[in-house]
Amino acid sequence: MSIEVKVPNLPESVSEATVADWHKQAGDKVSREENLVDLETDKVMLEVPSTANGVLKEIKVKAGDTVQEGDVLAILEEGESGGDAKAAKSSGSSSKSAKQDEADDDGDDEGSKDGGGQQSPAVRKLLAEHDLDAGDIKGSGKGGRLTKADVEAHLKNAGSKSEKSEKSGQSKDKSGGDSKSASAPAAGAREEQRVPMSRIRARIAERLVEAQSTAAMLTTFNEVNLKPLMDARKQYKEMFEKSHGVKLGIMSFFVKAAVEALKRYPIINASVDGDDIVYHGYYDIGIAVSAPRGLVVPILRDVDAMSYADVEKAIVDFGTRAKDNKLSMDDLTGGTFSITNGGVFGSMMSTPILNPPQSAILGMHGTTERPVVENGEIVIRPMMYLALTYDHRIIDGRDAVLFLRAIKDGLEDPARLLLGV
Repeated sequence: MSIEVKVPNLPESVSEATVADWHKQAGDKVSREENLVDLETDKVMLEVPSTANGVLKEIKVKAGDTVQEGDVLAILEEGESGGDAKAAKSSGSSSKSAKQDEADDDGDDEGSKDGGGQQSPAVRKLLAEHDLDAGDIKGSGKGGRLTKADVEAHLKNAGSKSEKSEKSGQSKDKSGGDSKSASAPAAGAREEQRVPMSRIRARIAERLVEAQSTAAMLTTFNEVNLKPLMDARKQYKEMFEKSHGVKLGIMSFFVKAAVEALKRYPIINASVDGDDIVYHGYYDIGIAVSAPRGLVVPILRDVDAMSYADVEKAIVDFGTRAKDNKLSMDDLTGGTFSITNGGVFGSMMSTPILNPPQSAILGMHGTTERPVVENGEIVIRPMMYLALTYDHRIIDGRDAVLFLRAIKDGLEDPARLLLGV
């Protein structure tokens, strides 16, 4: 029985998606719940799993296509017996017996005819790695099928031609020939490549421009001596990890310090809605995380009720799922205040941009040992610059400066965070 694989229900406020990557090709066997294709929205990556065991009979859309909720992505032939031959036939490949299919799946170097169909894993891998079209290579296998040796020979031949062409071009240049027709050396190349923005990158660009055009952004700075925090962390990190199963980092201190400061200065935790100021009686902190698709800001909710261990575990979880494109819409929705840490990339100082509709964002930077004066003496301390960007429409400079000072005080005396003073 044929089953239509459709675009699933999209998250609220998302009207369409882009087909990112197909993990299966026409003719491939698939298992129930196995991921077939990734769909990229402007916020999250969605996986579309198979709803049954069978064979992927036909792919209706290709990578890069725009699709909407309910659109048909592919046709799945349910059932494991007989499905392979039907799928292979529908995609134009030569008919094979079940034994031949199994041999190919087990790593036989023979693939399919030039016209298409399913190649062996080894052949498909080589074609994908070098962005080759099977139709451009003559197959020497049984029935004209493509083998691994055919692909390797094609690559070797192409490399040889390229080398000869480069040498010929260089020779023409030296002899005063037409340099425009020659292949320029790699070192002197002035190549350009034009690629479309991913949906998430386009959305990031849109939100950043929106923030700059709608908010009156201003940034204030301070610096913090992290020696007391590092001493406390050094003293308790082994005990902390043994008790909670997670390492004690510095982010949990910054998150808790931010919450205590937000309690004292609630305007920093507020947002603008038309002509109204919305004061939030909860503390949902966004943590900026670098992911393969771009910067994302998952939300820690009700942080005032979380322990240091809860915060550390959540941040580790966010980082792992961001790398694997597993963050959900719920993870990225909301937030009353954000923290971004450019220090992990070596940033000394920056002015972070607001994450609308939030009214403030804290920027952390690199920790550097610098000479400072304490009690009339010059000492070396691990220092970090802090930056607070805020919306000056509702936040006065006084509140912004005092808020940042409250964070500094909490970090330089961690006991105050535990006591809430």
